[in-house]
Amino acid sequence: MTVYQDFFEGGAGEERTLRANVDAFERRRIIPRVLRGTGPRDLRTTLLGTDLSMPLLLAPTAFHLLAHPTGETGAAGAAAAAGIAMVVSMAATQPIEQIADTGATLWFQLYPQPDLDFQDRLLRRVTKAGVKAIVVTVDSPVFGHRTRDLANGFTDLPAGLTCANMDGRDIAMDDTLSWEHIDRLRAATGLPLVLKGILHPADAGLAVTHGADAVIVSNHGGRQLDGAIATLDALPAVLQAVGGRIPVLVDGGIRRGTDILVALALGAAATLVGRVGIRGLAGGPDGVREKIENLRAQLDHALALAGAQRPADLSPDQIS
Repeated sequence: MTVYQDFFEGGAGEERTLRANVDAFERRRIIPRVLRGTGPRDLRTTLLGTDLSMPLLLAPTAFHLLAHPTGETGAAGAAAAAGIAMVVSMAATQPIEQIADTGATLWFQLYPQPDLDFQDRLLRRVTKAGVKAIVVTVDSPVFGHRTRDLANGFTDLPAGLTCANMDGRDIAMDDTLSWEHIDRLRAATGLPLVLKGILHPADAGLAVTHGADAVIVSNHGGRQLDGAIATLDALPAVLQAVGGRIPVLVDGGIRRGTDILVALALGAAATLVGRVGIRGLAGGPDGVREKIENLRAQLDHALALAGAQRPADLSPDQIS
């Protein structure tokens, strides 16, 4: 692999959590229902006011210009054509305004910054650009120990590339991050606030208490704490803690349509894919669109065989 492929594909430490995310889906089995007369399937869903053609979003991934010259705009254009949303990374290599010009439905991922004045300016900027939600990454008080990047000496972007929405500054990790920061963000924006990186059910309950509109069960794609629980294994307890009060999404390890079905059957409102989209972007916007449409076709087929017309027809007793 090249240095940049390692950046996208790698995880933290010995990459145990990276593998565990995939293995968790491999362990699950679907128990189909029969004679349900589903007819044509309907994959559409609405999430926090965002209409999606299927319960899938592109997860926030950094530095798209390392994958293809079209960068984030290429991925966003593919998402728009497919009728799904894209979560733009704070580490995007193109300006949010340029990405928004694709017409894609965008959410924006934020690492809470110690410089609150800059953070407020950034929130105003992305809101003006038309993003529909703020996705706050809460699992990164410090940067993950990413073995492949360290071995490759990949610590900086190549000349000519920057984090285009950071006004020339570095993204800061903040080890003082607390629920007070979430309260401040809640007060600072009228957009839906989504907390990404929830794994413990107690934190899921606190997210509701502190005004989150949704949570994403995520371990940062295995790129932060190596040895952390797989997201699919964490999902049921988080769902129980939330108790239906807000939507629960999940990412990590999703590689095929049946993986999406398993997550939806267990109770997730939608799923996100990161590496799948980046792998597609290596072939340009058409590559991203192909990956999305493959997942759509696989999910549609799996729903028919599982005896469901729409994702809401699935139930946890169909998964073992």
